[in-house]
Amino acid sequence: MKIWKKLIAAIILLLLFGSVLYIFQYFSFHNYISKTGDPMKIPINTNAPVIARDQIIIQAPVEKVWDVLTNISKWPDWQKAVTEARVSGDIQEGMEFRWKADGLTFQSKIHTCSPMVMFGWTGKTWGAYAIHNWYFTRKGNETLVTVEESLQGVFPWLFRNYFQKNLETGVKKNLEDLRAAAEK
Repeated sequence: MKIWKKLIAAIILLLLFGSVLYIFQYFSFHNYISKTGDPMKIPINTNAPVIARDQIIIQAPVEKVWDVLTNISKWPDWQKAVTEARVSGDIQEGMEFRWKADGLTFQSKIHTCSPMVMFGWTGKTWGAYAIHNWYFTRKGNETLVTVEESLQGVFPWLFRNYFQKNLETGVKKNLEDLRAAAEK
């Protein structure tokens, strides 16, 4: 009987700790996004436990690259990891969208939409919050695309190495998929 009491007490403590950590991470993310003053309305959180950046040259004009990336409902056509994308309005700041990738559902909101220059959104899924920003630089008939993303929350904090590796791989894959789609 004593072992059951200890087990129940341990479970309660674990749930309490997890709840406190989740609440802390939630408010930490929302506090961060309310304090920005950058051309990218919400820059990535450089203090987040997981951050990735990369860039690529695409052999297509910036208008074509912009159109491919910002046509969110078509993401499943060119991003292998994305299986669904639903948009609830025009592509503009404040617009929300839901999408699924790698078995997870994300709720996202566009925070920056500066055509052919910058595009960014925040996203959340259970236990994780992301800031995902894209920058476009016209190079004649080519486009330099730079992407950066920060992840924070309970799971990125607890499993930092796993999330870091996956985010770096995912960012690189997103750029390669975008290049393939824009260069068609």
